[in-house]
Amino acid sequence: MNSIKSNCEDTGMKDISIIDQLKSIQGKAGHPTAKDKKLQRLLMNVTSEVKSYAENQIDHLKKLSSIGVALSAEKDINKLLEMIVEVACDLCNADAATLYLYDTEDQSLRFEIMINKSLEIPISNHSDNHFKLPNVPLYIHDEPNYSNVSSYAAHTGRKINLADVSKIPQFPFHGIKLYDETTGYKTQSMLVIPMKDHESSLVGVLQVINALDLVTGEVVAFDQEYEDVIASLASQATVALSNVQLIQNLKNLFYSFIESIALAIDEKSPYTGQHIKRVVDLSMLIAESINQVSSGPLKDVWFDVEELEELRIATWMHDVGKIINPEHIIDKQKKLEVIMDRTELIEARFNIFEKELENEFLKKKLSLLESNDKDLDEIKKLEEAFNKERMTLLDDLDFIKSCNNSEEYMQDDKLSKLARVGKKVMEINQLKQPYLSDNEIERLSVRKGNLTQNERQIIESHASATFKITNRLPFPKYLVKVPEYASSHHEKIDGSGYPLGLKGSEIPLQSRIMAIADIFEALTARDRPYKKPMKLSQALKTLEKMKDENLIDASLHAIFIEKKLYVEYAKKELTAKQIDIEL
Repeated sequence: MNSIKSNCEDTGMKDISIIDQLKSIQGKAGHPTAKDKKLQRLLMNVTSEVKSYAENQIDHLKKLSSIGVALSAEKDINKLLEMIVEVACDLCNADAATLYLYDTEDQSLRFEIMINKSLEIPISNHSDNHFKLPNVPLYIHDEPNYSNVSSYAAHTGRKINLADVSKIPQFPFHGIKLYDETTGYKTQSMLVIPMKDHESSLVGVLQVINALDLVTGEVVAFDQEYEDVIASLASQATVALSNVQLIQNLKNLFYSFIESIALAIDEKSPYTGQHIKRVVDLSMLIAESINQVSSGPLKDVWFDVEELEELRIATWMHDVGKIINPEHIIDKQKKLEVIMDRTELIEARFNIFEKELENEFLKKKLSLLESNDKDLDEIKKLEEAFNKERMTLLDDLDFIKSCNNSEEYMQDDKLSKLARVGKKVMEINQLKQPYLSDNEIERLSVRKGNLTQNERQIIESHASATFKITNRLPFPKYLVKVPEYASSHHEKIDGSGYPLGLKGSEIPLQSRIMAIADIFEALTARDRPYKKPMKLSQALKTLEKMKDENLIDASLHAIFIEKKLYVEYAKKELTAKQIDIEL
């Protein structure tokens, strides 16, 4: 609008409006004079400029409105920061822009992102670009830092419009000089806008650099009107940033809570530390590999960012139901363990039996020695019978202790012998005491592992408990399947799994992924008290057998083997002794 004012003053139009002048020209009869023609031309120029100015303002308002919508819609903070600096440049035709965010811990303005159109250099705090602007301290020796233009704006809350930074001795512009020296750029004009939220708390500082003349492209000072435009953008950006940061903080809190619960579950047992994290890592490795396949049954499957996050959360929570499982069952190392290892009770019982045998032997021997007819052969037979009976007793104890070992598979002949030994009795004070109680025989008769049927049901109940616990959490829409995925990781393809006995495609793919990760981790884990960690070759054979028996998903198993996903996991989690194949 400055050209309009200048042209009007040239024609003497100071006290009379342009419209009044036009009316006087249009009201005249005859041919217009040269002055009238000049006024007509001026009016046309003025009208054109007014229209252009109005359209430009409307365009700014539309841009600010659309930008406000775009800023509020963007949830990725890095993309949001990039959008802010790009829009700032566009709105005031600037060549470059820089954004700093307030670091509360460091009490500084942390450099986040910069764009430079003429150099075509995008730089951010998260990029691989080696050049990054230094952070700006807000305090030096506990005193407010007014020597940096950005910290000055942050402290004072003022907009700062500088036509030429080289002529402002108040600010040293160390970062800018370093940038200019490194890149060959020349920073001249600058507009600095502090960003504060609704509570007047500092969020950051936005700087736009080198305003360009729309016609000549030369670097000029920022027009006054741009201050309000960029201030309006900064205000909208502050709201958007605050919202995104709040959402991110809530996410971080939620994830930290989930990981804390997972850690508590793992730490509940000294033998399952890091189990959940390892299953998470392996599950995500499988899922990300599925996104890369271009053939086979899973070629059309693609997990987007939100679906990957949903799987990650579900995997972190897949064992949360174990919080209800008693520690003595989770940590059980031997079959006879309950609250304590009952092996010691059986050993004490057999010691009493041995003493009873010895007492009976000594009584009989003493009786023979006190008799008038000392039959030495009879005494010798008595001693041989005692030693034989004693050795049989001790052998029975050793056998019982061998049955207590959970690594031993109980064959039919061993179960039959256990039943015979368990039913033997020793008479003490005219009371018959069986070698083993019915409960002890039941526990020692477990064919594989160390859990009785009742204990196994207790352990398996964690899957149902996982669903009940996670289903109470108010997950956002894109995480709504977490309870289903987390609670189904023990389902088997043939329907023999738990808790619902789902089969085939009834089991969510995410749960099938978790199942393979959970099984492989358990097979190779070196911190389980009830078994030795498998060597890698044995674990892969076991996984192959489970695939052949229709227990795990064949297509997922194929990816696991063909992509050699076990290699990365083995290098990270297995001992050197376990890795018995070439990787």
